[in-house]
Amino acid sequence: MTVRVEFHFDFASPNTYFCHQVIPDIENRTGVKFDYIPILLGGVFKATNNKSPMEQFAGIRNKSEYHTRETQRFIEQHGIDKFQMNPHFPVNTLHLMRGAIYAKRHGFYKEYIDAMYQCMWEQGLNMADAEVISQALQDAGLPAGETIAGTQLPEIKQELIDNTTASVGCGTFGSPTFYVGDEIYFGKDRLQEVEAEISRQASV
Repeated sequence: MTVRVEFHFDFASPNTYFCHQVIPDIENRTGVKFDYIPILLGGVFKATNNKSPMEQFAGIRNKSEYHTRETQRFIEQHGIDKFQMNPHFPVNTLHLMRGAIYAKRHGFYKEYIDAMYQCMWEQGLNMADAEVISQALQDAGLPAGETIAGTQLPEIKQELIDNTTASVGCGTFGSPTFYVGDEIYFGKDRLQEVEAEISRQASV
């Protein structure tokens, strides 16, 4: 049976970066490719009345400290050695996510995703700044001017809106969110369950 797996992501979330580092191993073990679906996390939060973990945990004694330790355990478990917290966090990723739509349409999607994640969560760049994005694209050997211009096209803007609306309609309330067939999983700590469900569906 062919298994459909979707990863609904926004570069704004460090947890989606962590997932991006682990997904290739799952793909290799299962033989199933993840379809990366660009969404706008701010739009998801607005539509679902959700808040970021930073806002949710504010004022809760010990919660932030636990979250930091949990993240460190994940990093150590998966050998993620290039991550650094972006000093500009939280970063408005509207242009980055529109750029992902454009890159997907024009055949350099994987290269774009890899480069933008590196800039956000390894190099700590201010990826809300159009000039920084342009330079990052040039450094990665990707079409900078074309992509920046593409983010302003009405059809690109609308596709990101449509992706976000459809994702919320399926059950998304944050990111990283995964769909294995019709089964939804939220968070980096659900990757083992995602892999198990892929294997289960593949065996049916």
